[in-house]
Amino acid sequence: MAESENYKKGSEIRTKLMGEKYAADMNRTVYNHPIMKKFGDYAREAVFGMLWGRPGLDLKTRALICVISDTAQARWPELKIHLRMARNQGWTEDELSEALLHLGGYIGVPAVREALLVAIEVFEEMSHEK
Repeated sequence: MAESENYKKGSEIRTKLMGEKYAADMNRTVYNHPIMKKFGDYAREAVFGMLWGRPGLDLKTRALICVISDTAQARWPELKIHLRMARNQGWTEDELSEALLHLGGYIGVPAVREALLVAIEVFEEMSHEK
Protein backbone atom coordinates (compact mmCIF):
# COMPACT_ATOMS: atom_id res chain seq x y z
CA MET A 1 0.00 0.00 0.00
CA ALA A 2 1.32 3.41 -0.95
CA GLU A 3 1.38 5.67 2.08
CA SER A 4 -0.96 8.62 1.57
CA GLU A 5 -0.56 11.88 3.47
CA ASN A 6 -3.45 10.85 5.72
CA TYR A 7 -1.74 7.53 6.43
CA LYS A 8 1.50 9.30 7.38
CA LYS A 9 -0.35 11.84 9.50
CA GLY A 10 -2.41 9.05 11.07
CA SER A 11 0.71 7.06 11.94
CA GLU A 12 2.18 10.10 13.71
CA ILE A 13 -1.03 10.83 15.62
CA ARG A 14 -1.49 7.17 16.60
CA THR A 15 2.06 6.98 17.96
CA LYS A 16 1.62 10.26 19.84
CA LEU A 17 -1.61 9.01 21.41
CA MET A 18 -0.50 5.49 22.31
CA GLY A 19 3.16 6.05 22.97
CA GLU A 20 5.88 4.65 20.76
CA LYS A 21 6.36 1.34 22.60
CA TYR A 22 2.64 0.54 22.93
CA ALA A 23 2.00 1.37 19.26
CA ALA A 24 4.93 -0.83 18.20
CA ASP A 25 3.72 -3.66 20.45
CA MET A 26 0.24 -3.46 18.88
CA ASN A 27 1.79 -3.57 15.39
CA ARG A 28 3.72 -6.68 16.38
CA THR A 29 0.91 -8.54 18.17
CA VAL A 30 -2.46 -7.30 16.87
CA TYR A 31 -1.65 -6.16 13.34
CA ASN A 32 0.80 -8.91 12.39
CA HIS A 33 -1.82 -10.99 10.52
CA PRO A 34 -2.48 -9.91 6.91
CA ILE A 35 -6.20 -9.32 7.57
CA MET A 36 -5.52 -7.26 10.68
CA LYS A 37 -2.72 -5.37 8.92
CA LYS A 38 -5.31 -4.21 6.37
CA PHE A 39 -7.54 -3.07 9.22
CA GLY A 40 -4.63 -1.30 10.93
CA ASP A 41 -3.69 0.49 7.71
CA TYR A 42 -7.29 1.56 7.23
CA ALA A 43 -7.54 2.81 10.82
CA ARG A 44 -4.32 4.83 10.48
CA GLU A 45 -5.50 6.53 7.33
CA ALA A 46 -9.23 7.01 7.96
CA VAL A 47 -9.55 7.16 11.74
CA PHE A 48 -6.26 8.64 12.93
CA GLY A 49 -5.32 10.58 9.80
CA MET A 50 -8.71 11.95 8.75
CA LEU A 51 -10.80 11.91 11.95
CA TRP A 52 -8.30 12.53 14.75
CA GLY A 53 -6.38 14.92 12.46
CA ARG A 54 -9.33 17.25 11.88
CA PRO A 55 -9.13 20.82 13.17
CA GLY A 56 -11.48 22.08 15.85
CA LEU A 57 -10.66 19.84 18.83
CA ASP A 58 -7.35 18.98 20.42
CA LEU A 59 -6.20 15.39 20.89
CA LYS A 60 -6.83 15.59 24.63
CA THR A 61 -10.52 16.39 24.12
CA ARG A 62 -10.89 13.76 21.40
CA ALA A 63 -9.39 11.12 23.72
CA LEU A 64 -11.93 11.94 26.45
CA ILE A 65 -14.78 11.71 23.93
CA CYS A 66 -13.59 8.20 23.04
CA VAL A 67 -13.44 7.17 26.72
CA ILE A 68 -17.04 8.35 27.18
CA SER A 69 -18.22 6.71 23.96
CA ASP A 70 -16.54 3.39 24.79
CA THR A 71 -18.11 3.38 28.25
CA ALA A 72 -21.57 4.23 26.94
CA GLN A 73 -21.35 1.37 24.42
CA ALA A 74 -19.63 -1.12 26.75
CA ARG A 75 -16.61 -1.39 24.44
CA TRP A 76 -14.15 -2.58 27.09
CA PRO A 77 -11.15 -3.52 24.90
CA GLU A 78 -11.36 -0.14 23.16
CA LEU A 79 -11.75 1.60 26.51
CA LYS A 80 -8.36 0.19 27.55
CA ILE A 81 -6.75 1.74 24.49
CA HIS A 82 -8.55 5.08 24.83
CA LEU A 83 -7.86 5.41 28.55
CA ARG A 84 -4.18 4.99 27.73
CA MET A 85 -4.48 7.64 25.04
CA ALA A 86 -6.28 9.98 27.43
CA ARG A 87 -3.56 9.57 30.09
CA ASN A 88 -0.89 10.18 27.43
CA GLN A 89 -2.67 13.41 26.47
CA GLY A 90 -2.62 14.77 30.01
CA TRP A 91 -5.83 13.62 31.67
CA THR A 92 -5.14 12.53 35.24
CA GLU A 93 -6.43 9.35 36.80
CA ASP A 94 -8.66 11.47 39.07
CA GLU A 95 -10.10 13.45 36.15
CA LEU A 96 -10.83 10.31 34.14
CA SER A 97 -12.36 8.57 37.16
CA GLU A 98 -14.57 11.60 37.80
CA ALA A 99 -15.65 11.71 34.14
CA LEU A 100 -16.60 8.04 34.37
CA LEU A 101 -18.45 8.53 37.65
CA HIS A 102 -20.39 11.40 36.07
CA LEU A 103 -21.75 8.96 33.50
CA GLY A 104 -23.50 6.94 36.20
CA GLY A 105 -26.57 9.16 36.09
CA TYR A 106 -26.78 9.03 32.32
CA ILE A 107 -25.80 5.56 31.15
CA GLY A 108 -26.11 3.53 34.34
CA VAL A 109 -24.05 2.42 37.28
CA PRO A 110 -23.23 -1.11 35.99
CA ALA A 111 -21.43 0.26 32.92
CA VAL A 112 -19.58 2.81 35.04
CA ARG A 113 -18.52 0.09 37.48
CA GLU A 114 -17.06 -1.96 34.64
CA ALA A 115 -15.35 1.11 33.16
CA LEU A 116 -13.77 1.93 36.51
CA LEU A 117 -12.47 -1.63 36.83
CA VAL A 118 -10.96 -1.31 33.35
CA ALA A 119 -9.47 2.06 34.33
CA ILE A 120 -7.84 0.60 37.44
CA GLU A 121 -6.26 -2.12 35.29
CA VAL A 122 -4.94 0.37 32.71
CA PHE A 123 -3.65 2.83 35.32
CA GLU A 124 -1.86 0.01 37.14
CA GLU A 125 -0.36 -1.27 33.89
CA MET A 126 0.84 2.20 32.95
CA SER A 127 2.38 2.81 36.36
CA HIS A 128 4.66 -0.21 35.84
CA GLU A 129 5.79 1.03 32.42
CA LYS A 130 7.49 4.14 33.73
